[in-house]
Amino acid sequence: MTDILDLMIDDDKSSDISDAIKDILFAKSSARIDTLKPSVSSSLFDEPEIEDETTIEPEEESQEDG
Repeated sequence: MTDILDLMIDDDKSSDISDAIKDILFAKSSARIDTLKPSVSSSLFDEPEIEDETTIEPEEESQEDG
C-alpha cells in the first residue's frame, strides 16, 4: 500500500499507479483463491457418501380388509 502512496506522492505516471493497484489486487485475490481451493476441490471431486442399501427398510404394504 505504501508503494501506491509513494507513486502518488512522487507524481508518477497514472499507468504506473494503476499497474501497482492491479498487482496488489491480483496478489490478494490469488491468496484468497489458494485458501478456497481445497474445500472446492473436495466438494467437487470427492465421492459422495452412498447410503447402504441394506439399511433402507422396505415400505410396508397396506392390507385391506375385504
